[in-house]
Amino acid sequence: MPELRRDPILGRWNIIAAERAARPSDFKHEHTEVTGGFCPFDNGHEDKTPPEIFARREQGTKPNEPGWRVRVVPNKFPALRIEGELDKKGVGMYDRMGGVGAHEVVIETPEHVVTPTGLSNAHFTEVIATYRDRMADLMRDPRLKFGIVFKNVGSAAGASLEHTHSQLIATPVVPNIIVRELRGALEYYNFRGRCIFCDIVRQEREHGVRVVVDDPDFLVFEPFASRFPFETWIIPARHESQFERLGDREMGRLATVLQDTLKRLEKALENPPYNYIIHSAPFHAHDAEVFRGVLGPPPVLKDGGLEHYHWHMEIIPRLTKVAGFEWGTGLYINPVPPETCTEYLREAGA
Repeated sequence: MPELRRDPILGRWNIIAAERAARPSDFKHEHTEVTGGFCPFDNGHEDKTPPEIFARREQGTKPNEPGWRVRVVPNKFPALRIEGELDKKGVGMYDRMGGVGAHEVVIETPEHVVTPTGLSNAHFTEVIATYRDRMADLMRDPRLKFGIVFKNVGSAAGASLEHTHSQLIATPVVPNIIVRELRGALEYYNFRGRCIFCDIVRQEREHGVRVVVDDPDFLVFEPFASRFPFETWIIPARHESQFERLGDREMGRLATVLQDTLKRLEKALENPPYNYIIHSAPFHAHDAEVFRGVLGPPPVLKDGGLEHYHWHMEIIPRLTKVAGFEWGTGLYINPVPPETCTEYLREAGA
């Protein structure tokens, strides 16, 4: 019997079509494999990318030359550009502004590796540190309000190059999905006096049926109202609203937990294409434009973080298609209950 489940943060309903229940082997998808050939991200091809913005290098090596471990360059075809002014204007009933922002590529290794699971844990920790440090740097730009880190693995997930890399985009506006998360979390906080993400961590740990990995610092679980089969979330156990505040010890733990989770997904689903996304509070967490006219000012912690919001990571294997019903209604049809996905991912880590 199918059932509808409500996402407690966004208030969005999704359909869990349990009677369609599929095994991981039932999903036909492009496998993530090394095909080789010329790659502009490989060691020695530094002149084939835009000049680097940031790099973690061996001592004594020069920018835009070999000797780097993690390298950040501007996207060659950026969605937004760092140069220019916002120049906000109204055009009748419409609003517009200049396409100012940042669009960066994090090249995760000089070797031709296709997924983060092929990196050592120490190296992947440097990748996570690069995410944090670039976000912290971009938040200093007063024109920018929000930054998102995301990764596309496989062409079906939007990757144009197979060499393992991530992207970071900073925007002069807060995207609607983040506004909805912030407002939904604030509504819950105003009613119950607690962070909804912290409550999710407590409840999932107590029930256990959707928990994939219960690490002291991070919880890995399948969301109750999952939109997609094997949709997986990672939430830090300690309350923190902004990813760029991640401490060095937690950074190493996140690298370990994320690699373990990706290995489970790759094993259970035979190297699927996937996306992962880091959802974090806006750079200026108490931004009045986000909360204006909704539920009053947000509760702010002494360190400036938000008391009601929690940064988190979402991993989406690309196993199903979003079609007319989903586009027309905003309801997603998930053919595999999250509890079933949890069992497969637990077995994959055994």
